[in-house]
Amino acid sequence: MSKIFNVTANCIPDRHYMVDLKERLFEIRRMIDRGDYFTINRARQYGKTTMLFALEAYLKDDYLVIHLDFQDLDESAWSSVADFVSAFADEILTAMELSGGVPEEQLELLRTFADRTAKKMNLKSLFTVIGDCCKNSDQPVVLMIDEVDAASDYDVFLDFLAQLRARYIRRSISPTFQSVILVGVHDIRNLKRKFVAAGEHSTNSPWNVAADFTVDMSFYTEDIAGMLRDYEKDYATGMNVNEIAQEIYNYTSGYPFLVSRICKLLDERIQGTEKFPDRASVWSRDGVIEAVGMIVMEKNTLFESLIDKVNRYTDLREIVYDILMKGEEIPFNPLVESISVASMYGFIRDVNSKVAIANRIFETILYNYFLVCKEGDKTEIYRLGAREKIQFIREDGLDMERILERFVVSFNELYGDQPQKFKEDDGKGNSNRRQNSD
Repeated sequence: MSKIFNVTANCIPDRHYMVDLKERLFEIRRMIDRGDYFTINRARQYGKTTMLFALEAYLKDDYLVIHLDFQDLDESAWSSVADFVSAFADEILTAMELSGGVPEEQLELLRTFADRTAKKMNLKSLFTVIGDCCKNSDQPVVLMIDEVDAASDYDVFLDFLAQLRARYIRRSISPTFQSVILVGVHDIRNLKRKFVAAGEHSTNSPWNVAADFTVDMSFYTEDIAGMLRDYEKDYATGMNVNEIAQEIYNYTSGYPFLVSRICKLLDERIQGTEKFPDRASVWSRDGVIEAVGMIVMEKNTLFESLIDKVNRYTDLREIVYDILMKGEEIPFNPLVESISVASMYGFIRDVNSKVAIANRIFETILYNYFLVCKEGDKTEIYRLGAREKIQFIREDGLDMERILERFVVSFNELYGDQPQKFKEDDGKGNSNRRQNSD
């Protein structure tokens, strides 16, 4: 079966074109080898789950890896501490049984916790039994939990974090996991934005032993080029791999979903059209521009989340609006909550100590949104501009030659001798914004 570009769930090496993750896996392995507990918090659709599956395979020869997903636990698992103890014990038990490296005596103790019909026991007792399993396992045990955000509305999750912390602090005298990796959008050390309950207990996370996770999960030009080389081996399109990789990076700044989405559109939807009849024509600068134009007109969960956060956080909305529509420069200060939130969700980045929108596609999505909110129904020239303006931006600024060419064509097609009112605020904001980015 031929490989495809994937934008849903995790990527599988023998089914999907993928970026080479070896260097990133090596860096994470170093953290595990030294016994770090850490969190991987990245924006939605940033390759977190793919990284975890790749990490599990990377570690399997030297570690017993317990890979859980809190989204797999049903609602009843969170109804009480006792129910969570049973559900969590059952997940741990299944993984350890499959490994074949934990003595039956320890597994039998775990079964007493996993049995929901038995007398319920507390988290502390469960962690003592898990510690004994870790001590007697043939291999050091690594716990990886994906989608921990799914648990953050429940008080029992705080109790769970407290036990992880307590075991980590006493790891020199009590057996425990070699390493713990918690994965989600939110930083586990600062879950107050997710907790429903009010009060100190819900805003001060006990997960304050986490090591800093500094592995860069963005896709850079060479990463993208490696993926395109694999594609080129299969189809021999004749594309200039490095040039196309750079073009894709210019629009996405390496946001994994956006990178893969452009490639998928080129391969599956744009190729074979009248404008791009074959692979040789579609894997070009114009093909990438066409794909980006389609993306900025899409409605998907990532863009919906982007707009939702902008509307939910008033301060964030004001910052983004001031940058895009007024051309203002705003210092990047992670202690400012709105900036911290936007950075955590992957919508902004630090560029020379100034707040910048994370990539050109997000910039276009937000700019179009603010235009519609401000102006209401748009004239045809606005709608055309919203779709096509992405092609006029180069890495070093505006492509003035292309702007003038398209202006003459579009103006004559749409208006001829009919005047069009100039929007001073929009023109000034867009001009200042581009000058500041040069």
